[in-house]
Amino acid sequence: MTVALLLACSGVTREWKAATAAQKYYELLSKGDAIRFMEGKAGVENLPADYCEQLLKAIENYHKDIQEKHGGLNDVRISDNTSLLADTTHVEQEVKAFLILCYGDSTQEEIVVPMVEVDGEWRMK
Repeated sequence: MTVALLLACSGVTREWKAATAAQKYYELLSKGDAIRFMEGKAGVENLPADYCEQLLKAIENYHKDIQEKHGGLNDVRISDNTSLLADTTHVEQEVKAFLILCYGDSTQEEIVVPMVEVDGEWRMK
């Protein structure tokens, strides 16, 4: 409700755009689309092929673990806690996207997804 009110008053913010992108990536993960989830990581296109294979395997294992322990990931929501973190040690600003993962066993978990803007597109850091 708070997020909707802020958006109505100020238009779509950088924080909202980043959080929406993070939500999209985790929705891909919930569907088992590990490759597209991995493609949402900033800089993945510059990683060596063998490292990408290992990363993909880790993502697939994470998805499998969610399936086995929680009955899957049923919904991904943006939390009201999403905020901007100005990281002065880097050129770009990082947005901390807070997501609520809603699992098949009725449990929920709030996670923080650091996001950076790369060529106009929000990617997971």
